[in-house]
Amino acid sequence: MNIIYAEYNINHNSKDIATSAGYHLRIGCWEAEKGLQTTPCAECALNALAIDEPLEYARLYLEGNMQMWIDAEDSLEL
Repeated sequence: MNIIYAEYNINHNSKDIATSAGYHLRIGCWEAEKGLQTTPCAECALNALAIDEPLEYARLYLEGNMQMWIDAEDSLEL
């Protein structure tokens, strides 16, 4: 599935996504992040990613790589 558009929806704290197949998805940030192990610094970076780069956030979530991204962010802070 190719994502062609994603934006942060402040009213629902979610990502609204449109795909090339004509599907519209909504990813709730709380639901997407509830099982992740984060540090305060990584959580701040994740919030910035969600708002500033919603397409990247959606891609990480849909591919199951969000925890790996968070772990990489944490390793940069050492």
